[in-house]
Amino acid sequence: MEFTFQQQEIRQWLERRRAIMLAHNYQPAPIQDVADLVGDSLELSLAAAKTDAEVIVFCGVHFMAETAAIICPEKTVLLPRTDLGCCLAESVKVDKLLARKEELPGVPVVTYVNSTAAVKAESDICCTSANAVRVVNSLTASRVLMLPDQNLGLYVARHTPKSVEIITWEGWCNVHDGLSAEEILEFREAHPQAVFIAHPECNPEVLDLADAIRSTSGMLQYVHEAAAQEFIIGTEQGILHRMRKENPGKVFHSPSRRLICRPMKRMTLGDVLSALKENRYQVTVPEEIRLRALQAVERMLAVPRD
Repeated sequence: MEFTFQQQEIRQWLERRRAIMLAHNYQPAPIQDVADLVGDSLELSLAAAKTDAEVIVFCGVHFMAETAAIICPEKTVLLPRTDLGCCLAESVKVDKLLARKEELPGVPVVTYVNSTAAVKAESDICCTSANAVRVVNSLTASRVLMLPDQNLGLYVARHTPKSVEIITWEGWCNVHDGLSAEEILEFREAHPQAVFIAHPECNPEVLDLADAIRSTSGMLQYVHEAAAQEFIIGTEQGILHRMRKENPGKVFHSPSRRLICRPMKRMTLGDVLSALKENRYQVTVPEEIRLRALQAVERMLAVPRD
């Protein structure tokens, strides 16, 4: 693949700064194409930690750059724009969480990695959409507070013992939660041979219609290994670019025009170039918060795989 002049300049500046460029699966195609690594937020941060890069340019939203700062404290973490928030992560305020913990003494807090560093720091253990069920099943508690995504909590409740009560938080990803069962039914009628894969952040009515439920990384693996040639992808549209690149000949559909994360799509090549040239905008996490948040992440990573 040939780079544009701007992409070539980014690659030159990455080398000059001893930097690594990370792009989330939902980023615009030109960002994905020039990045060193493309993937899920935690996956990217863990991979970057193993490199000798001195600078991380994180093309994602703010909580993702915070996660990189938590895991890679010796590296400079840059977020090329300041207007890259996440409604899901922002649905939990620390004071509200502390009040809820007082109401539920002794109840472990399981926090989705799509959350702020301050919220992770007040949590017992983190989880991803891929390992949430495994994390909850690793605990011995009869009640668990899961936050911030209510749909993920409801999904986990379906796959944990009935003796375990999953207490959810009122938070949603407006992209995934906005996908409706009616849209899926209409799309499946138009594409009867297509396999429908849904993200666990979708609402329960949509998950009931899915042939498979996977995280974004899980979706990428699923479509690569499946014999099927046509898929309906129930997550943000940006991932279809990578799916098409990695699976030539297979057909991928987005079932809704609303499956677009606006903050993710704000990132431009110019923003990345400015971040590298001007060292902007650095994301840091206070050490006391970082260490406690890191502990919650490390507890998750210590949970044995199936």
